[in-house]
Amino acid sequence: MNPETSTILDFQPRTRIVFGAGAIERLGELVGQYRGTRVLLVTDPGIVAAGHVERAEKSLAAKGVHVTRFERVVENPTTEVVDACVDVARRERIDFLVGLGGGSSMDTAKGCNFLLTNGGRMENYWGVGKASKPMLPLIAIPTTAGTGSECQSFALIMHPQTHVKMACGDPKAAARVAILDPELTLTQPPSVAAATGMDALSHALETAVTRRRNPISQMLSHEAFRLCACGLRRVLDHPEDINARADVLMGAALAGMAIENSMLGAAHAAANPLTARYGVIHGHAVGLMLPAVVRFNARDPIVAPLYHQLALQGGLIDPHSANGTPPGEKIAGFLRSFQQAAGLPRSLSDIEASDGDIELLAADAAKQWTATFNPRPVGVKEFADLYREVLTENEGTKRK
Repeated sequence: MNPETSTILDFQPRTRIVFGAGAIERLGELVGQYRGTRVLLVTDPGIVAAGHVERAEKSLAAKGVHVTRFERVVENPTTEVVDACVDVARRERIDFLVGLGGGSSMDTAKGCNFLLTNGGRMENYWGVGKASKPMLPLIAIPTTAGTGSECQSFALIMHPQTHVKMACGDPKAAARVAILDPELTLTQPPSVAAATGMDALSHALETAVTRRRNPISQMLSHEAFRLCACGLRRVLDHPEDINARADVLMGAALAGMAIENSMLGAAHAAANPLTARYGVIHGHAVGLMLPAVVRFNARDPIVAPLYHQLALQGGLIDPHSANGTPPGEKIAGFLRSFQQAAGLPRSLSDIEASDGDIELLAADAAKQWTATFNPRPVGVKEFADLYREVLTENEGTKRK
C-alpha cells in the first residue's frame, strides 16, 4: 500500500454467504436458525412471475414460518414504496425480512427495516450510522448478478420529488445471510444480465482504486473483476451455463463486500445524474461513464499499476509481453466491447442527452458523495470533460 492511500483497516464481514445451485431451498432452515416466525418477503411482480417467490414460500412453509408477500417493489425504489412496505410489515407484526430480487428488492427491504425498527422517514437515515436501535434480521437473495446489495449495509432510496438517490447506511442494516443461488439468475432476460453485469464490473473496477482502498478490499475487488470479466463473456455466449452464472453471481457479491470497505468513485457519481434526469437504468448509466473514468484515473502514476494487475487477472493482457496497449486503455476497450456485444448504450447521445445538458449534469455529479473517494480529484470541470468524452462514440472526442 502507498502511505498516501493507507487507512486504518477495520474489516468486519457482517453477512454470512450461502452459495450454490438450489441454495434457495435452505431459506426456511436459515430463517429458523435466526428464530424468525413471521416473514415479510419483499419482491417484485417479475420475480413472482418467474416462480422464485413460490419456491421461497414453499421452503418457509415447510418450516412452519408465516409468510406475508410484499410484491410492489419498483426499479429505483422511492420513499413512497418503502412507506407502503412498512405499513404491511407493521400490520402483519413481522419479525424477519427477506429481500428476493434485484438490488431494488433488497434496498426496499433494508429501507423498511430502518423505519420499522427506528421510526421516522428515510431522509432521517441519509448518510452513515444514523440508526440508534437494533434492526430485524434480514436474508437477501439476489436474482440478478450485479448490485452486490446482498453484501452491503446501504439502502439506496430515491426521493420521489427530487429524484435524488439517498444512500442510507448502517452496519445494523446489513443482511444476516446472503443466499447466492445461480439457478435464480437463469431467468434474467439478456438485457438485464448485461446491465447488472456492467454494474458488477463497475463495482470491482472502482473499489480497486479508490482513496479508501486497503489490502482486504483490493483482494475482493480483484477476484470480483476476474470472476465477472471472464464469466460475463461466457454468459453472453452461453446463457444456460450455470457455472458462468455462478462466477458472475459470486463476483458481484465480492464486489459488494469491496464497496463496504473502500466505497466507489467518479463513474457512479457521474451515473447518478443520468438516472435522475433521464431515467436511465443504473447499469446503463454507470457503464456509459466507466470507460472514460478508467482512462481519466489511469493517468495517475499510482493508479496505472493497479489497472495493470486488474487487466492481468481479467485475462485482458499477456503476462509475458512487456509492450502493447496501456492497461487502462485495455480495460476501457474491454468495457466498450462488452457494451457493444450486449447492446448497451455507448454514448450520451444514445440516451438523448446533448451538449447543452453537460453543465447541469457536471454540477450534479460534483455533489455526489462517491466523487470524494475517486483516486484523482474530480470537480465540475473534470465531470464536464468526462461527459463530453462520452457524448458521442467518436474516439476523437477524448479529453485530457
